[in-house]
Amino acid sequence: MKQKTIYLIRHGETDYNRQGIVQGSGVDSDLNAMGQAQALAFYQAYQHIPFEKVYTSKLRRTMQSVQFFLDAGIPHESYAGLNEISWGAREGKMPNSFDNEYYRTLIENWSAGHTDYPTEQGESPNQVMERQRPVIEHILAQTDENPILICMHGRAIRILLSWLMNHTLATMDMYEHSNLCLYKLNYSYDTQEFTIELSNDSTHLLALVMHQ
Repeated sequence: MKQKTIYLIRHGETDYNRQGIVQGSGVDSDLNAMGQAQALAFYQAYQHIPFEKVYTSKLRRTMQSVQFFLDAGIPHESYAGLNEISWGAREGKMPNSFDNEYYRTLIENWSAGHTDYPTEQGESPNQVMERQRPVIEHILAQTDENPILICMHGRAIRILLSWLMNHTLATMDMYEHSNLCLYKLNYSYDTQEFTIELSNDSTHLLALVMHQ
């Protein structure tokens, strides 16, 4: 049975993450010191995996999160289709009490199945899914690449996992994520189905937590 194993990680911490500022696809921030330490900890834990290819979004924080693998000579491709959702008008801003109400309404709409409801001047989950699809189809078409590493973003991962697992996007908040967490997926070419082996796993970061 031919299959592909995908290690899917979220990028490491940025100062925007730490401050609770919305990034989305319009803010191209760098990892902070903790994010760099998370990237190193993940590399040290998984450098023994013979990754055939590393895929990232076009945003610096995903590339910096896998830089140790790239420095080791693993081929790399980046796609805007893997970028974070565009949060539009609220990117780069610290949420205030008015924004809290805005986000509550947004999440309530999405959870109710209105996943074509866009962020203000930004994207809807449906639009994110539609730009993810051709990238994932391209990745799956590379049948000789196994295993692979993909580095993406929090909301984008929630959207991706929902449709990969044949769930509606309304269920996306069931997929939790933290900075530099790991989802390990297996794709069967026979059944054309994904299974999740590890979810939001951060055991590779335990040493960092103990040192904080």
